[in-house]
Amino acid sequence: MARLAVSVYCTEEEKQQLKKWAQGAKVEKRLDQRAKIVLACLDKKTNLQIAKEPNVSRFTVSKWRNRFADKRLSGLVDRPRSGTPKRYNEDTRNRILQKLEEKPPAGQSTWNGKSLASALNISDNAVWRILQKEGLQLQRCRSWCVSTDKEFTAKSADIVGLYLNPPENALVICVDEKPGIQAIERKRGYVETSGGKIVQGMKSTYRDC
Repeated sequence: MARLAVSVYCTEEEKQQLKKWAQGAKVEKRLDQRAKIVLACLDKKTNLQIAKEPNVSRFTVSKWRNRFADKRLSGLVDRPRSGTPKRYNEDTRNRILQKLEEKPPAGQSTWNGKSLASALNISDNAVWRILQKEGLQLQRCRSWCVSTDKEFTAKSADIVGLYLNPPENALVICVDEKPGIQAIERKRGYVETSGGKIVQGMKSTYRDC
């Protein structure tokens, strides 16, 4: 004797939601299919009649008929999947950035992905993923000018003011660089900008010639 299918019913609100899903607008294809199955069940169609639709089996119809009868609309929606747990977290990021402040291995002028991975005992892919996320390219150097003078802002404002509003009957002379000063050392390093980006640059030490 054939087993009787579970009888289903729904409220008007539930039916409107099922119709929205069945229209397929901005929903997963499988949710669209489940909504159409339940709507067909509400129209008093049998599982065999509904299973005549392409790519729908009698067992699939029975599954979603029973799920809706038991858990209503929430029964048609898949539970959130946890996914693969992250192997590398914020601590790994900080370890990589901190390692870049140290001297590279003997025989290397700079760090590279392979040497970082070896020093920290993590995979090459993890290193490159984190560096890419931070927008950091180990072979790329960016320069910037930063003054350590605490009165730099006030002094620069005075200089800019001379250009914007020069004194009457006065000659303003600009000296770009003193030829008697030479950079004797360039220290390479990595800094985090106010925008949160990690950039590489050089700090120069000067002396009078």
